[in-house]
Amino acid sequence: MIKYLRKLYDWTMQWARTKQAPYALFCIAFIESSFFPIPPDVLLIAMVVANKNKWLKSALICTAGSVIGALFGYLIGWGLYETVGKLIVGTYHLEAVVEMIGKRYAENAFLTIFTAAFTPIPYKVITITAGLFKISLSILVVASIIGRAGRFFLVAACLRLFGQKIADSIEKYFNIFSIIFVLLLLGGFLVLKFHFK
Repeated sequence: MIKYLRKLYDWTMQWARTKQAPYALFCIAFIESSFFPIPPDVLLIAMVVANKNKWLKSALICTAGSVIGALFGYLIGWGLYETVGKLIVGTYHLEAVVEMIGKRYAENAFLTIFTAAFTPIPYKVITITAGLFKISLSILVVASIIGRAGRFFLVAACLRLFGQKIADSIEKYFNIFSIIFVLLLLGGFLVLKFHFK
């Protein structure tokens, strides 16, 4: 696993220095909000480390892609849940969570969406269920912009300030960071399963 992540990290760092990197970042942020498992933070981090002066632009691209992707996830839940939506939810084995998310929406839809947008909780399930339960689009968009922008601009700003030190630390302690990354990814799914019960 760590060997695979090392190759993926090296490939991402090389990709981050190309002219196509902003387009790739937008696409990854877009699809992560509806069905892709890997968060866009990975490429965002690499891009800011590669070019600290463009940290604002990179964070903005990431936020825009993610929020537009949230609208696509909403569309899946709203009109395509029985086909595409169920397939995505089933892939992540979160069928039992869907009804519980609906109850959370009834309590506080804004907070539910914002929490998932800002944390490692799998955002795609939140956007799809927002469409399924017909949550107001304005709530989805505002909560997504605040949550996603808060997360991505915070990550980019930290890298702008401490980028080289962080990059050196990643290189030096790559195995440890790889384990932390996997734990955060798995932890997001576990939080979704148990927090929404």
